[in-house]
Amino acid sequence: MAVLVTSPRLVTSRPPLATLRLVGLAAAVGLVLVALAGRYGYHRDELYFLRAGREVAFGYVDQPPLTPLLAAAMDFLAPGSLVALRLPSAVAAGAVVVLTGLIARELGGDRGAQLLAAASVAVSAVLLAVGHLLSTATFDLLGWTALSWLLVRALRDGGPVWLLVGTVAGVALQNKLLPAFLLAAVLAGLLLVGPGRVFRSPWPWLGGLLAFVLWTPNLVWQATHGWPQLALAEAIAAGSSGSSEPWYLFLPFQLVLVSPALVPVWALGWWRLARDPGLRTWRAFAVAYPLLAVVFLVTGGKPYYLVGLYPVLLAAGAPPVLAWARRGGRRVRAVLVPPLALSLVANALLMLPLVPVGSLAATPVPDVHYDAGEQVGWPSLAATVQRTGDGLPAGARVAVLTANYGQAGAVDRFAPDLAPAYSGHNAYWTWGPPPEDADVVIAVGLSEEQLSRWFGRVEPAARVDNGVGLDNDEQGVPVWTVTERRVPWSEIWPQLRRLG
Repeated sequence: MAVLVTSPRLVTSRPPLATLRLVGLAAAVGLVLVALAGRYGYHRDELYFLRAGREVAFGYVDQPPLTPLLAAAMDFLAPGSLVALRLPSAVAAGAVVVLTGLIARELGGDRGAQLLAAASVAVSAVLLAVGHLLSTATFDLLGWTALSWLLVRALRDGGPVWLLVGTVAGVALQNKLLPAFLLAAVLAGLLLVGPGRVFRSPWPWLGGLLAFVLWTPNLVWQATHGWPQLALAEAIAAGSSGSSEPWYLFLPFQLVLVSPALVPVWALGWWRLARDPGLRTWRAFAVAYPLLAVVFLVTGGKPYYLVGLYPVLLAAGAPPVLAWARRGGRRVRAVLVPPLALSLVANALLMLPLVPVGSLAATPVPDVHYDAGEQVGWPSLAATVQRTGDGLPAGARVAVLTANYGQAGAVDRFAPDLAPAYSGHNAYWTWGPPPEDADVVIAVGLSEEQLSRWFGRVEPAARVDNGVGLDNDEQGVPVWTVTERRVPWSEIWPQLRRLG
């Protein structure tokens, strides 16, 4: 195998580009995602982004502003359309497919290797999962892939391409802070294994300055608000997020983020980046992968935080895998199509809304893919709250108080007569408490014991039922009517604050 993955000569030229195949594959991925975008319903994060995007700011306690602003823009262009809301994610997924092929080309891959790398990422679990939803993870994957492509080019060619690296990094950092870890890890790799000539050029420093300037608005917001994302990171490390996993599952998860059947492709890609003399210009990526794995593991990061490096690993692994498949007169399609097809079928069934929503509870899909259950039941929750509000005396000044931002976002979206909802969860807390003149509170998801500390009367009104028997986070959540507030909201509100 070593003969297949090493070459004595430095890769300096770009093979012909498989333009039509890459574009066709990307278009197919995008079209599938758009066709399925309207099944199930909003994810709790999407409901949150819609509200956050209307509360325009340079940052929020849990994220930079790009994704919420994009959500607000799509909802303005097509109000209430879930397909339109998710359209940018489908486009981003297609772009990741093309960029992965472009990275393979930069690393010496011919048209076949470019297509294999692009196909591997196209059928990956993570791309299908994040491509189906509007999420910060969607554009984070795109940002890491675009940065990887530009860094590969910049490390070989130098010059003004470093300004493109800085531009993309600055924009990506307005979506999520994780690209800073990629850049830091690649920088550490350059210091450890070279090439050292990078630091003697002014262009990387100018690119870094440009990234910092573009990132500055969010940095200033974070600084003036006490760096809340640091507190959020601590909360996530403690397991406060629904998608958090125990630390001991971090490494096993890496085997399924793409596909178990395609682990040999990216594993061989890492080995090639680490050992192949022909790829020594890009050895920093081989250092970055285990370095980031250790950092995220030690700091309690989520398993998917590392996923942005898989496109470059797949791109590096595709050429030797294709060479192996071609050896001895093998039929390439017979060797490579089965693992790709198996990956596509398994990942699509688990990550895309193919199972009818009424049958979802009877399948293992929600247990394997947490976000599938997060797309079910929000209209039912809002309708339950609305019915509770309709049963209150005429003229009552009503405020809705929820335990988390998904519940609040559902009320804002599906029960506009009761909006805005209030919550102590993440950025909702910064948008303030209910008005002092609210004489009735409809509380969703909070405990009777907690509410009784501040209110004289806490009466059960209903329980949330998604109608399909799915045991997700909101199924069976209590709804209360609460009156006779004993203390001002200024005293209650600090106690309701929660990050996670």
